[in-house]
Amino acid sequence: MYKIQTLNKISDIIYTQLNADYAVSSEETAPDAILVRSAAMHEMEFGPELKAIGRAGAGVNNIPIDRCSREGIVVFNTPGANANAVAELVICALLMSGRNVAGGIEWARTLKGKGAEVGKLVEKGKSQFVGPEMRGKTLAVIGLGAIGARVANAASRGLGMNVVGYDPFISVESAWSLSTSVHRAASADEAIARADYITFHVPLIDSTRGSINGEMIGKMKDGAVILNFSRGELADSAAVLEAVAAGKLGGYVTDFPSDDMLCQDKVICIPHLGASTPESEENCASMAAAEVRDYLETGCIHNSVNFPEIQLGKPEAARILVLHENIPNTISPISAAVSAEGINIENLINKSKKEMAVTVMDVPVLPSAGALETIAKIPGVFRIRTFG
Repeated sequence: MYKIQTLNKISDIIYTQLNADYAVSSEETAPDAILVRSAAMHEMEFGPELKAIGRAGAGVNNIPIDRCSREGIVVFNTPGANANAVAELVICALLMSGRNVAGGIEWARTLKGKGAEVGKLVEKGKSQFVGPEMRGKTLAVIGLGAIGARVANAASRGLGMNVVGYDPFISVESAWSLSTSVHRAASADEAIARADYITFHVPLIDSTRGSINGEMIGKMKDGAVILNFSRGELADSAAVLEAVAAGKLGGYVTDFPSDDMLCQDKVICIPHLGASTPESEENCASMAAAEVRDYLETGCIHNSVNFPEIQLGKPEAARILVLHENIPNTISPISAAVSAEGINIENLINKSKKEMAVTVMDVPVLPSAGALETIAKIPGVFRIRTFG
């Protein structure tokens, strides 16, 4: 039986993926896998039993990825599972930023108690909230993954906007999903220079942290509005606030409030509602549970953030999976340790992802404990798993 620890309240839909062979509990102390949403894991100690972490969501900044890799723990996320929910909120934010809907609602609340005068006061005061329509305006979408592509299509097809997109790493799937009316920019600078609104849908990594800064803002059209529904740390908040105060930016909308951003004119802070829909939470939970299940049962790796994609069915007889560094002269001693016992390797797969690699061997029988120990001692090997 596999033991699964949950670090957050998670949808019961996981039980459609995890059958009676799985014991799921928030109290589990020696889990084979962990399912997590937003709980911080950087200070957690991981036992030797832990083989996988499934993040019910796309962002993994709450998980110590490098440490997990070195301990042979495969980390999964659920890209695309909450894409529709986030994309819908981005479109909502786009309209709010243009028409100052949030400011208008707050002002209307101040009229409470004015009785019969409310109607007249509304007509007199509404001009302060006049804002432009979206049709014909230009939207730059930086990052055309599952969310960015949906936003681009909705803005182009539904709102009549001129949409220009930039993503140097766009997948074939995302490219096929884009409307033909979405124009491709050769660079991020080209996209943002002509945009009235700019929305960011990129991961938070070292190269993107603080990238919405004074230099980037200086390349934008005067009065442009930035929407940040990726991660708060993408933005240099001081630079953003300075640009808003100076009128260089017409506004800033974020799903990641911070103390310095709250209660600022022309800044809309949404309390991280991007994926806060029941449909999104169920999609993410189900997807994470399925990814963890497939890895535990067969060694299949799908949507891992630290190890390469390995599509596998159930082994016909037995299987050896080795997680190791992507360094030369590793596959040969692994296979030699198996062959030395007269065991034929019927199928061998080796895949790499940056510094990490996976070698899978399907064999008629498992080698001895001594052979597995020999593999474990090969430099760069993090973990061995056997099946069958």
